[in-house]
Amino acid sequence: MTITEAQNELLDDLSIFQDWTERYEYVIGLGKKLTPMDDASKTADKLIQGCQSQVWLDAENQDDNIIYHADSDSLITKGMIALFVKTLSGQSAADILTADMSFIDKTGLKEHLAPTRANALNLMSRQMKKLALELSAQ
Repeated sequence: MTITEAQNELLDDLSIFQDWTERYEYVIGLGKKLTPMDDASKTADKLIQGCQSQVWLDAENQDDNIIYHADSDSLITKGMIALFVKTLSGQSAADILTADMSFIDKTGLKEHLAPTRANALNLMSRQMKKLALELSAQ
């Protein structure tokens, strides 16, 4: 599945919910499905700087595909990073670097989050692209 297809599938899933409480529950559910990072991996260098909650992000290159590992100490933030993991993990660095991340605006989440949490979405996206760039250069 391409990044665009994964993004569209996610948007379709979110469109089913009419109520924002249900959408938040869906996003939180995505976060709960993330494989938790072990405590030894939750180091300061893996923290996304500028997020209100602690968000750890790591990545590895497996057969020319970037695999992301993420965790957070907040359920909603863990769900937010899960949106990106769901759409980007398993893709090539080249595809991640050229991916249009404006899909997150189409979710409508930013309008229903506190400004600091909405800003975290941009920080997450940038950090994921940065890791993809770093791994592609190795």
